[in-house]
Amino acid sequence: MRKRLDPPKPTEAELSILGVLWDNGPSTVRDVHEALHGGDGVGYTTALKLLQIMHVKGLVERDDSQRAHVYRAAVDKQRTQKRFLSDIVQRVFDGSSSQLVLQALGGKPRATREELDEIRALLDQMERRSR
Repeated sequence: MRKRLDPPKPTEAELSILGVLWDNGPSTVRDVHEALHGGDGVGYTTALKLLQIMHVKGLVERDDSQRAHVYRAAVDKQRTQKRFLSDIVQRVFDGSSSQLVLQALGGKPRATREELDEIRALLDQMERRSR
């Protein structure tokens, strides 16, 4: 099977699974199921089916060399975030990333001191690069 250059954007359920894989690294279906649902009785087969679909879409890779297949994210977290953010900026903020930032910083909950320091450092870095 040939890999796609740019897999489709993940659904909300797929993003939850990718979050587990990004945080925990390669995981079995049982690992993913436990991380998402613990012992609440939600079907193991649902996690399995979603991972199988995600494999076909190119969102995850599967190592089936062992009895319990191990899945890992095939898409980068930062790249996925950028794809969603670009879409939001275009569709909701008429292409204006500054409007997005102003809305995010002006809303509730307020940005923490640490987050504001990170934002200032990023702005300083961008300013230095533009000179």
